[in-house]
Amino acid sequence: MTTFMLTDTTAGKIAAQLTHLRHQMGAPAIGMVLTLVVVCEERHQYDALRAATEAAREHPSRIIIVIKREPEEAIRLDAELRIGENTPGEVVVLRLYGELTDHADSVVSPLLLPDTPVVAWWPGAAPDVPSKDAIGALAQRRITDAKGFDDGGVKSLVTRARGYARGDTDLAWARLTPWRSLLAAAFDQPVGRVRKGVVEAAAGHPSAPLLAAWLSERLGATIKVVDSPGPGLTAVRLQLGEGELAVVRNDARLATLSRPGQPDRNVALARRQTSELMAEELRRLDTDEIYEAAVKRFARTYKG
Repeated sequence: MTTFMLTDTTAGKIAAQLTHLRHQMGAPAIGMVLTLVVVCEERHQYDALRAATEAAREHPSRIIIVIKREPEEAIRLDAELRIGENTPGEVVVLRLYGELTDHADSVVSPLLLPDTPVVAWWPGAAPDVPSKDAIGALAQRRITDAKGFDDGGVKSLVTRARGYARGDTDLAWARLTPWRSLLAAAFDQPVGRVRKGVVEAAAGHPSAPLLAAWLSERLGATIKVVDSPGPGLTAVRLQLGEGELAVVRNDARLATLSRPGQPDRNVALARRQTSELMAEELRRLDTDEIYEAAVKRFARTYKG
């Protein structure tokens, strides 16, 4: 892998250096399918870059990491460029200083791959309305992570719902994909009408109210969230006319599925890494109407 440092530079010089490095390495940009712009703090950049790089093995990308540093300093742009065998695409790490922190879009725009989708990701705190953020406005898909907020993220989902725009999503929703798939499969055989239910999770876990809202929307029943010792989501229990349909996660890998009149069985329900969640989100760049319905329903019923 080739790493190249540029200090007190410009977006034009970065673009020119990328072109030079590609030709030098024999790695044309034609193989990249999108630009992933990651806006994060310095303390999050290592984990965010690792997750983005792993996701890029499935979706070769130009990854642009935007780190806003001290706004009171003189205007300066530093960049780190990485191209090579261990990087499936290109990585550009930008550190912005001074007033430039308020104009990150002017730095990022010249570095976007032409004629390919742009995805923006905030692994930590995110703007209240991502689509109106300067970076978010450049993207067709905007990914936030309620779990990355200091308050645990449940309140941030309400903010996401109020400022929702087509193309928005949250990793709290992606974490539910195995749960939703398993619960949907449990209804492949007739089980009767669901009267009510509960989602059990660690206090403040942002995925829990989204799952409850999705179940309520789909089943036409009241689904509540109750606290459990955790970690994360631990169980879904649905009351039927003839008993209970339940999915109880016993550890980080397996869960037990129980249905009336049938023996319990173990099913795979592993917790997934952030890189897996990002890879899933990058598979679809259209609007997720099911997430939209779930997050808006949760916001309507939130009483916190």
